[in-house]
Amino acid sequence: MLNILLHFYQPAEQQPDILGQIVHQSYKPLFEGLSALNKSCATINISGSLLDLLDKYRYFGLIDTLRTLKDRNIVEFTGSSKYHALLPLIPEKEVTRQIKLNTDTLHFYLGKDLQLKGFFPPEMGYSSGLIPLIKSEGFSWIILDELAFDGGRTFPIPNRVYVDRTTKTPVFFRNRRLSNLIMSGLIRDTQSLITTTKHDQYDETSCFIAAMDGETFGHHRPGLDSMLLSTLKSDVLKFITLSELLKTKGIKRSFISNLYSCTWASSPKDIKLNTQFLSWNNPKNIIHTYQWSLLELVLAQVSALSKQVPSYKKIREKMDIALASDHFWWASANPWWSVEMIEDGSNRLLSIINSTPNISDKTKSRAQLLYTKIISTAFEWQRTGKIRSMFTDSASAARIPFRERTLEKGGIEKGIYEAFIFMLKNLEKEAAKEGNYEKAILWRDALIKIETKNDIYDAIHAVDLLRQEIPYVEVEKMLDKYTEEYKNIRGGQPEQRDLNV
Repeated sequence: MLNILLHFYQPAEQQPDILGQIVHQSYKPLFEGLSALNKSCATINISGSLLDLLDKYRYFGLIDTLRTLKDRNIVEFTGSSKYHALLPLIPEKEVTRQIKLNTDTLHFYLGKDLQLKGFFPPEMGYSSGLIPLIKSEGFSWIILDELAFDGGRTFPIPNRVYVDRTTKTPVFFRNRRLSNLIMSGLIRDTQSLITTTKHDQYDETSCFIAAMDGETFGHHRPGLDSMLLSTLKSDVLKFITLSELLKTKGIKRSFISNLYSCTWASSPKDIKLNTQFLSWNNPKNIIHTYQWSLLELVLAQVSALSKQVPSYKKIREKMDIALASDHFWWASANPWWSVEMIEDGSNRLLSIINSTPNISDKTKSRAQLLYTKIISTAFEWQRTGKIRSMFTDSASAARIPFRERTLEKGGIEKGIYEAFIFMLKNLEKEAAKEGNYEKAILWRDALIKIETKNDIYDAIHAVDLLRQEIPYVEVEKMLDKYTEEYKNIRGGQPEQRDLNV
């Protein structure tokens, strides 16, 4: 069984021309294609801010289609944060408000009878305290990234449902490998999807969950929308919503405790270093420091504002929008960077202060100073080349050829090189045998680049693609096989004692 969760979001003040492109490249073909199906097949998270945009720019037909998908039970909708706030980083009171606003917005556009059983946190951002909160808001399950399960050391088993021990709330986990293969375009048809999951099958109750941005299909990757729709239409694979999975006969359940804080972009290294939210709040990024100081200053003033003030409703709505995570993400420079988006978020916060009555001159001056520091620092980083330097640093490991990092170091690293070369050659042979010559060429070219040390120029390294193509357990078994000889002699070779394998 498979579940596809599509997350649709656009910033509340997205430019109409950009929205128009996304509508015609992704939303329209996807929503209309889903409405042509005659079975329940997917889970959709659509933010309230996007529904407001579709209404504002008169895409009424799309809203009607979404309502049809709901009425015919073709998709299941989930709850979330209306303006895409990163929930672990904002006060609990604001988390609750964002959730309520989103629920009210979805009910307004899609109907009061819309049932929101599950919850999707933006960026799959999770920290302790979120599950009890969403349960108090009436949600019966939550979806998180698989890294939340055990920090990347072990992984969820696909033939069972995990339940939070304290709240008795089911927790579903996104399968990173499957999601990344789909997003990267390596899965092109139903057969390749079957091939990808066949090694991981446990029994008929196994369910693999792929979750990704809905805009991936048609907008970020033209043509991928057709692949998704044809696959969902197929009777070869069984697609199921997550609420339906809970009702599956014979499904096993296991209790879990102590989930790890993370997002769907976090890495196991982030978990170890406690830097799971680095892209939005990096303590070493002074722009992030200024941004959060400004947000906290403005939020404190808005929270203290009396609801009796005539402009309260308008000011409060601006504050809700300002909690969006976008402008923090674009200030990360790792690798995402946009001075325009940074200024947009900071200016929105400054405008709230300037439009709020009875704010002291000292507070206004402080807000203006923080805004100036944010913008001047951003321009300084860009002007002095710091941004380019940060890009270079973040990719430093990838700029060392794989052959140089492994084979030429000798010892156990040589075994790692030989194992990956063996697996790449096998993938090339299998793809050619299946008639997937495009993929066979991809693996052949990858081998040539690695052997000639030209792999440093690839946007996605062949080894990373391989790890997405082959189940984690199989990769580790192959590495063990090829490195066993070197592990046995490692202690007798002083030059290898510091190797971190």
